[in-house]
Amino acid sequence: MRKIKLVIAYDGTDFSGFQAQPGERTIQGTLEEALSALTGEEIRIYGSGRTDAGVHALGQVCHFSTSSPIPVEKYPYILRRMLPRDIVVISCAEVDFDFHARKSAYWKTYRYQIDTNPVPDLFMRRFRTHLPFPVDLSSMQAAADRFLGTHDFTSFCSTKTFVTDKVRTIYQCRVKQESGGFSIEVTGSGFLYNMVRIIAGTLYEVGRGQRSAGDISDILAERDRTLAGPTFPPEGLLLVEVGYQPWEGI
Repeated sequence: MRKIKLVIAYDGTDFSGFQAQPGERTIQGTLEEALSALTGEEIRIYGSGRTDAGVHALGQVCHFSTSSPIPVEKYPYILRRMLPRDIVVISCAEVDFDFHARKSAYWKTYRYQIDTNPVPDLFMRRFRTHLPFPVDLSSMQAAADRFLGTHDFTSFCSTKTFVTDKVRTIYQCRVKQESGGFSIEVTGSGFLYNMVRIIAGTLYEVGRGQRSAGDISDILAERDRTLAGPTFPPEGLLLVEVGYQPWEGI
């Protein structure tokens, strides 16, 4: 038996999220179907996290176990031919049996992308949320800095989150000017349900002058979801990278 690690990218627009669901098109289900056909075994995929419907990935990490003798370097080439065009296998490696795509991860980086052009960019509409209004990026960065460190993120997760421990550590939160818009990139030890999308919605309100940077600390302290900003739509969100060594900064 061998354990194989995959790094994949996908356009999540036409998927009902990562996790397999009966009767739905999902990332996990599509990968498992392809790998089972390739190996002749019933393959179960484990991901570093479950992205929601419409959310994308540049560097999602998965693992699976197999007895197949297929050389590990062949998997990316074969799977690229078998998988639909909206999933791409970037790399593949054989790993130790104690590796786990989710449990072994030290950190993840997500990016939320916003298009501020007066007319939406037709070719980026799947990957950016269109908000054609001016924002103050320096105020947004000042607010983003308030997220750094270890906090209880009850105010910044969906009320449908059922995990009891809502404490997470944020290592980096950057607001970046981009061509035709801007992005919010967050690196943390882990993320709660809708956490990055709520952070993005709240920072956007700061950029629009509807909140101050200092409000972030108060919202965190209150642990009340109703005090934070809106949950931004899924299409602007990408899982950028998953790290398997302690965060050392970039």
